Amino acid sequence: MVIIKTKNQIEKMRVSCDIVKNLLYELESFVKIGKTTKEIDTFSRQFIEKYGAVPSFLNYNGFPASICISIDEEVVHGIPKKRFIEEGQIVSVDVGAYICGFHGDAARSFLMGNCSEEKKKLVNVTKESFFKGIEMAVVTKRLGDLSFAIQHHAESNGFSVVKDLCGHGIGEKLHESPEVLNFGESGRGLRFSAGMTIAVEPMINMGKDKVDFLSDGWTCVTRDRKPSAHYENTILVTEGEPEILTL
Repeated sequence: MVIIKTKNQIEKMRVSCDIVKNLLYELESFVKIGKTTKEIDTFSRQFIEKYGAVPSFLNYNGFPASICISIDEEVVHGIPKKRFIEEGQIVSVDVGAYICGFHGDAARSFLMGNCSEEKKKLVNVTKESFFKGIEMAVVTKRLGDLSFAIQHHAESNGFSVVKDLCGHGIGEKLHESPEVLNFGESGRGLRFSAGMTIAVEPMINMGKDKVDFLSDGWTCVTRDRKPSAHYENTILVTEGEPEILTL
């Protein structure tokens, strides 16, 4: 069941989403060549807890870290460890914070130093796909319109959309209904309603769309081991334009 948020609940969500937004802003400069993913995770946990919040991902279904950090062929859910960030990598960070009874969730992909033009295009198109999608997040449209817009933009630029993972509703629970696919048919699916809060998160691959999960039970990688990028925000559907709560 899709949960329509009240004005009071939306105001509480703004608090968690502001923490996520501010952390991602700090990570733009903190994530750099020579840092370890563990250092980035520690910094993120301390930042979230400084505001009295809890990292949404920590111990979520057993996840052992505060944020997800995925590099190059890692699509999502990479576990931070003593791995050094290197020149030319795509580093995707996925951040969640829980406070006042509500979650905020967002992700960014950062380019490390001198990256290839293909990687730059992949990261840019992934971000663009998000914005193409949320143009459809209005009360006159359906989920399928958003999903189709993301898929069309990614594929028209020569990339593929991960179909085994998707965005989601968000609120008192990190993952609520509905599922927010990154592929689909226009005019199909649930109609948007004002007060819906959803995490829209294109996961776009340079190569084929197929993915595998590593033996750690979390890390999702492209099957062909070509790079992937991730861009996500928590948004609020309104009577007018959608509002991005984590940007």
